[in-house]
Amino acid sequence: MGAKRRGAAAAPLGKKRGKREARAELCGALRDAALRERAAAAWARGEPLRHEAAAVEPAPFPHGIIPRFLTGPAFAEGLSDELLGLGFRGRRNDLLSLRQSQDLAGRPEPHVAALRHALCDEFRAWLSAVTQIELEPTIDIFCAKYEYTDVLLCHDDELEGRRIAFILYLVPPWEKSDGGTLDLYSTDEHFQPQQIIKSLVPSWNTLVFFEVSPVSFHQVSEVLSKEKCRLSVSGWFHGPSIVRPTRHIEAPLPRSPHIPYDKEKYQLLCEALESKDIQWSSRGPANKRLYETAEEDSLPDVLKKFLQFLRSEALFLLLSNFTGLKLHFLAPSDEDEDAEEGRAADTARHSSPKQAETEQHADSNPHQPDNIPGAQDSEMQNSSGTPLCAGELRRWTHGHYTLVHDTQATEFALDLLFYCGCEGWDPEYGGFTSYIAKGEDEELLTVNPEENCLALVYRDKETMKFVKYINHRSLAHLKKHPNRTGFWDFSFVYYE
Repeated sequence: MGAKRRGAAAAPLGKKRGKREARAELCGALRDAALRERAAAAWARGEPLRHEAAAVEPAPFPHGIIPRFLTGPAFAEGLSDELLGLGFRGRRNDLLSLRQSQDLAGRPEPHVAALRHALCDEFRAWLSAVTQIELEPTIDIFCAKYEYTDVLLCHDDELEGRRIAFILYLVPPWEKSDGGTLDLYSTDEHFQPQQIIKSLVPSWNTLVFFEVSPVSFHQVSEVLSKEKCRLSVSGWFHGPSIVRPTRHIEAPLPRSPHIPYDKEKYQLLCEALESKDIQWSSRGPANKRLYETAEEDSLPDVLKKFLQFLRSEALFLLLSNFTGLKLHFLAPSDEDEDAEEGRAADTARHSSPKQAETEQHADSNPHQPDNIPGAQDSEMQNSSGTPLCAGELRRWTHGHYTLVHDTQATEFALDLLFYCGCEGWDPEYGGFTSYIAKGEDEELLTVNPEENCLALVYRDKETMKFVKYINHRSLAHLKKHPNRTGFWDFSFVYYE
């Protein structure tokens, strides 16, 4: 929240830029005093104002729409040409997939500089009058290109000092079926996004602005057109910081000790997952995750038993042996190994070879628990720090994802992922689980969905994870399996 920001200040246009000059003239509606006063009154009262030259809407959070923002087609065309000639870098992480220009704050291109001046000067004054927010004379500004399957998932834009966000669209004729809509979310009593209640279709030379606040959740939906480019100029006006509500802390999935259960059948697993009786519920909020989770009471018996197996004592012990983690009292710990080495040394010094062999055999006999070194200590440890697990059965399909977020748990843990119904899945579809270091974008590890595959990943307190957004390309895969809507995984986390 305290990050520094760099802004673009208004640059005087009287200064020569070689042989080329450009001047950005904004639409006449911004100079209409009566319309400005009506917009300010509507904004203050939380009422809509619908005018052909400028619209103000209060729901789901205050925003405005100004069509034909730049006067005359020549300037907008020239601006678009300049922007497309800039260098763009691809950005890919849990939240987004797009191509973005460098900061436009100091770019010398005539149309870019002229737009920057008009935004910092005339438009800033108009926004301040309408919103009654004292906006600073600098802005953050950049250009973004969204192409096929690109997306920007649910977020609120909040960063210290950001007060008004704006997007100027420079797109070809665009339909809702092309994707790339600006989707606005409603929120609940905890200031968490609930559902999309409004979608704005991009339109050439139209500017959208909205107030950045704890409820300004929005996204750019996946671009579905293979031919069109969604080009826009975006940024933020800054002003006095506002008081933020306390961040809502979600209740974690319940943790439980292992269940004594040591028999299981697997052959009917995939067939049971396709049962029409399973009740699936959408899991959110959208600024953290979007997928479906199964209601356990509605599962066929074979799936209930498999979930019991994943919580079973047998699996806790097996995972302990696989990983060296202390997930079961029978699993040796580092302290046990040190003590065992000490006892072996004492035996070698003070016992006969035959006696040492007998005692060592007794210590390793699994049918004599009273002779297990440290068994009583382990049981006492379990009473205060019993190994636990938490998990769920999830269904994944087009549009699903999880995001890295501030309240994501960061602790030592063992992740288990078991995949079903994903034969032939291509990583280009998304749906893979990425592990990243806290505060970094570079991936440490990627776990791709693999049919009948179980993955184990041990992570520390500085490791975060997310499931990459499943994009439109995945629909080609689903056509091969018309009875399915996606794939499944059993996702569990084990704690020492």
